[in-house]
Amino acid sequence: MGLSGATSGSDCASISSTSGNNIAWTTTWNWVGGTGVKSFTNIQLNAGINQKLSAISTIPSTWNWEQTSSGTVVADVAFDMFTSTSAGSSATNEIMIWLANFNAGPISSSYNSAGQPNPVATGISLAGHTWNLYTGSNGANAVWSFLPSTSGTTITSFSGDIMTFFTYLIQHEGLSSSQFLTTLQAGKRRLLVPLPSPPLHIA
Repeated sequence: MGLSGATSGSDCASISSTSGNNIAWTTTWNWVGGTGVKSFTNIQLNAGINQKLSAISTIPSTWNWEQTSSGTVVADVAFDMFTSTSAGSSATNEIMIWLANFNAGPISSSYNSAGQPNPVATGISLAGHTWNLYTGSNGANAVWSFLPSTSGTTITSFSGDIMTFFTYLIQHEGLSSSQFLTTLQAGKRRLLVPLPSPPLHIA
């Protein structure tokens, strides 16, 4: 997804601490050149998934993170989830909740005259924040992306129920509640990072 096109780069992650359901880690990374996603260091939930969305009542999540960097960073910080028609099968849908957008942008089926993606819904109130929703295709599956409604907003402290985002899509966007949640990840996707070593701290 762009890794081979990078002029140079690396990504190194390490676990800082674990306690009960809490985990903290740090990532130091540096990518130069090319296009596309270079890396996506993330924490993945394995317990309780591969169930139909209709069988899941709540997915509580708290995520606190910070970044130090210099220069222009092209990346996003997001929850990244996939659903499919059966447990463990190929993805049908990708659902993302962007907490930060660093010079990147969501997949969209349409763009305005300035080349900016057009949201399919705006001002959606979920998990204590207000979101715009974008939809499109990555060539393999449908993609829904929730981004903060106010451009440039970075949510460094998130606490909410991820299931409310699925419920919104079921009620308003035609996502089937019989889809299986097969993947739930949270991390940072690097598209192009021209300067070295901006560590990401996530707890």
